[in-house]
Amino acid sequence: RSPRKKLKTTRSSASSIDLRSDTVTKPSLAMRQAIAEAEVGDDVLDGDPTTKILEARVAELLGHESALFFPSGTQANQVAVGLHVQPGDELIVDDLAHLLHLEQGGISATWGAQVRAVPGVNGVMDAESIEPFVRKSARLRPGTSLVSVENSHNASGGRVVPLHTAESIADLVHSCDVSFHLDGARLWNAAVVAGVEPIAYGQLADTVMVSFSKGLGCPAGSCLVGSKKILERGAALRQRLGGGMRQSGILAAACIYALDNNRERLTGDHQNARTLANGLRHVSGISVTTPETNIVMIDLHDETAPNAENRLRVAGIQLSVFGPRRLRAVTHMDVSENDVQEAVDVIDAVLSRRAA
Repeated sequence: RSPRKKLKTTRSSASSIDLRSDTVTKPSLAMRQAIAEAEVGDDVLDGDPTTKILEARVAELLGHESALFFPSGTQANQVAVGLHVQPGDELIVDDLAHLLHLEQGGISATWGAQVRAVPGVNGVMDAESIEPFVRKSARLRPGTSLVSVENSHNASGGRVVPLHTAESIADLVHSCDVSFHLDGARLWNAAVVAGVEPIAYGQLADTVMVSFSKGLGCPAGSCLVGSKKILERGAALRQRLGGGMRQSGILAAACIYALDNNRERLTGDHQNARTLANGLRHVSGISVTTPETNIVMIDLHDETAPNAENRLRVAGIQLSVFGPRRLRAVTHMDVSENDVQEAVDVIDAVLSRRAA
């Protein structure tokens, strides 16, 4: 890189570069127009017409009979758990899974199930690592009823589960008469990197959750897909958890717009993440992960993540604290190539000052 220019390392909050998450995006003018023009109805009473269109489309994209629209991915994930387990059952996830760490203990608090956490390699489990943990119920022990895989994998820096790995997991799980759930909050990103359509992953699992509020830039919304029979029960569980919405077409219209217009541009987010990571490799006192999608993990050698996050925020760069010495940066549609280059320079200026 060329020598770093001397930069002003404070910006107003309004002009800060927000890399905390791809959930911070604002709806574009075109998306807002789609929202304004949406045909709506009462989804609880009769079914919202725009929501029905979205659900049918997502079910087809992922290779399933049916889909249900949810206000959030967490609620959709939790309903999926509720569909596959009974109180006292056991489910398998990797040891860094969103389901385990970022859903307020819903597996045990809501469904009375317990978790067996399998160590993954960079967040990715494979069939060989899962197989020893699958067990039948017996007099003194619970049985496994569900295996859940996250793709892409948030806590490991947006890692992608290779398709052949997902296929081998599906074969193992179903041969053991166990259900398979795919937490695909960022499956759109993973499919782009894997060079396949989302159906290639989606058709492997009994249920799949996908989000629209992350890389696709929607204000809210996720879908859970599966068979028509299982999602009839899913609709009842969604209602129990307060997820029945009225004129949900307002949100569904944004999701339809995103599917039409925002999927192809995900490669730009991935490139921006690589640019960010490559630039930060020159910064003293940190290490960075090599991104596969749009997430870069920054590990600090000499200070705590909360302290570094605070100093960077004052300088106009917003990152997420993701561990005692780990920060997370996520590229998204509201962050330009120029923003990424500026973020590299500001992070370098702020953190190198500490390292010096």
